[in-house]
Amino acid sequence: MSEQRVEKDKVVTLTYTIRDESGLCEKSDYPVSYLHGSPDSPMFPKIEQALEGRTVGDEVEVTLSPEEGFGQPDPAKTFSDRIANVPPRYREVGAQAVFHNDLGESLTMTVVRIEDGMIHLDGNHPLAGKTLTYTVRILAIRDATPMEMAQGQVAEDRSLLPH
Repeated sequence: MSEQRVEKDKVVTLTYTIRDESGLCEKSDYPVSYLHGSPDSPMFPKIEQALEGRTVGDEVEVTLSPEEGFGQPDPAKTFSDRIANVPPRYREVGAQAVFHNDLGESLTMTVVRIEDGMIHLDGNHPLAGKTLTYTVRILAIRDATPMEMAQGQVAEDRSLLPH
């Protein structure tokens, strides 16, 4: 049997690190899997392209501009108010609040700063506006099941869970 390669309808299992210009942003030593080539893939297209044709053990490094990654920060996703108008449970940096609009859409906002009697929340992704370098290591490749292909996502893989 020939060695499996990353291509459409393959389940790819990997670990990754994300760095920006100031250093490490995120690291996953726990294996994560995605369905390569799926329209519902959580993987950024530039990273999928870099993984195409690779095999188990390969490591790729991909740099994403903000536009290729989490986008530029959207000022419409920020909010400031007097701290006196905010319930006490949200009065600390890092606290999160979920806001809903008239269409039923929700946005989670994080308290990013409190100063001069004002509280400032941000609903942008924490990595928005940053140039990011992903280092991805392929751990496993397998054929997707018919159900996974139909659903466009990986079924829970219990073999990857800690024993």
